Amino acid sequence: MTEKQIIATNRTLIRILTIIGIMLSVALAYYTYQLGYDTILEMTQQLILKKGIFGPVVFVLIQMSQVIYPMIPGGAVLIVAPLIFGNFWGFTLSFIGVTLGSIANFFLARRFGKTFVRAFVEEETYQKYYQKLTKGKRFDIFMGVSFILPGFPDDFLCMLAGITTMTFRRFMTIYFLTKPVTLFLYGVGGASMTEWLMRYFGL
Repeated sequence: MTEKQIIATNRTLIRILTIIGIMLSVALAYYTYQLGYDTILEMTQQLILKKGIFGPVVFVLIQMSQVIYPMIPGGAVLIVAPLIFGNFWGFTLSFIGVTLGSIANFFLARRFGKTFVRAFVEEETYQKYYQKLTKGKRFDIFMGVSFILPGFPDDFLCMLAGITTMTFRRFMTIYFLTKPVTLFLYGVGGASMTEWLMRYFGL
C-alpha cells in the first residue's frame, strides 16, 4: 500500500469515527432533553464519583483520547468536567488529560512523520498550515495564538509541531503559557453558561 493510499484509508476511518461521535452526541443531547438536565447530571455524577479514584482516572483517559483521536467533541468534554467534579477539579482533570493528549500528539507525529499527521486533515488544510507556518518563528507565534483563540485546530497544530524543528521544551513552554487560561475559560465558563441555559429553558 502506497503512502497516498494509507493516508486516504486513515482519513476515511477518522471520518467514520467522527460521524459516529457526532451521532452519539446528538443521541445524548436528545436523551438529556427527554429525562431532564438535572436527572442526567445526577446520574452521571453518581456513575463516575462512586468509582472512587477510578472515576477521575477514566475521565482523564477520555479527555486524553479525544485529543489524540477526536471522536468525542472536545468542547463538550471540557464543559462536562466542571459540572461533574466542580470547577477546580474539573479544570485540573481536563488540563491533565488535554496536556497528556497534546504531548502524545507531538511525539506520535515526531515518530511517524507526515503520513500520520496528514491523515487527520484534508490535504488542502495540511498544505496551508505546513507551507506557511513552519518557517522560522512564525509557527511558534501562530501556535501560541491558536491555543488562546477559538476556531483553530489545536490538536492538529500539536501534531504539526512534532514534524517541525521545534524542540519539545519550546513546545511545552508555549503550551503552558497559553493553554491553561483557554481551558479554564472554555471549561468553567462553558459549564456556567450551560447551567444558565438549562435553567432558563427549564430543562
